[in-house]
Amino acid sequence: MAVLGATGYAGVELLRILVQHPRVRLAVVTSQQFVGKQVSEVYPSLVGKCDLVLQEIQVEKIASQIELAFTALPHETSMDVVPDLVERGKRVIDLSADFRLRDPKSYLRWYRPHKAPHLLREAIYGLTEMHRKGIAKARLVANPGCYPTGAVLGLAPLFAENMVQGTVLIDAKSGVTGAGRSNSVELSFSEVNENFKAYNVGVHRHTPEIEQELSQIAERSISVLFAPHLVPMSRGILSTMYVEPKQSLGEEKLIKVYKDFYRQDPFIRILPSGCFPQTKEVRGSNDCAIGLRYDSRVRRLVVITVIDNLVKGAAGQAVQNMNLMYGFPEVEGLQGTALVP
Repeated sequence: MAVLGATGYAGVELLRILVQHPRVRLAVVTSQQFVGKQVSEVYPSLVGKCDLVLQEIQVEKIASQIELAFTALPHETSMDVVPDLVERGKRVIDLSADFRLRDPKSYLRWYRPHKAPHLLREAIYGLTEMHRKGIAKARLVANPGCYPTGAVLGLAPLFAENMVQGTVLIDAKSGVTGAGRSNSVELSFSEVNENFKAYNVGVHRHTPEIEQELSQIAERSISVLFAPHLVPMSRGILSTMYVEPKQSLGEEKLIKVYKDFYRQDPFIRILPSGCFPQTKEVRGSNDCAIGLRYDSRVRRLVVITVIDNLVKGAAGQAVQNMNLMYGFPEVEGLQGTALVP
């Protein structure tokens, strides 16, 4: 297998998980910045576990050595590489946004013209809990964004059961690694530390992903107001969703709806009434924890989810999808518990 873009945060998280996976043999790792170095020189945590030399991306050469590639490349870059890999008969799990939106016009609106629109309809959106059957047969899986993962997992049971109405309000907070490993001044320690800010409110590029998936689940058009925030921590996402139920709901009934919906999903944890999840409870794990509260005074339902943005929001979900694609146990390589403290 190959990890293209192995020295970004999502890429190195993939390596951390894959070197412990009993059925995986890593053959290729690439990096634009560190070509010729061992990946363990860039990340000493990998010494003795993955000492492969980082290569340039040469599709023909890479394709001759692998069956599957994880492409952890920047948005609008994967589409330059993925079509060649697919055409050469390789399976691909793409961690960028390049194949998540099914409509080329939507991709144009939120990004730019797509170079491989013929693959948008074929790509399976890799939210494992929603699309298992398609993922198992896919040759191209579009791994979801981190914010959409937390939001859609929190809201899916409600829309599947037609229990809510009106516009959904999503207030989500992410750790700094969600922005990638860049030299941006805005992501430097002195800018992030002791600070808390909203950004791209109502115009974040993950908005169409969330609307696309919720609309498919609900079988009608769904609109959301999405307000992301940056918090001074390395990893984790806490998403708080506010929705209007069609009728008064008891919390015990709500919890049963969620538990029934996710009864076959090993990484979804529904909390008891009155309990709400914290990011540290899933840090380093592939879990998504969900808490619920119905406020009868204002007749609104509050759903709170937490995930690790680099695991369930990126690399862990990608490995979960890989397991499905190859018929491995879905939890293989992902059974680790959260890091405490």
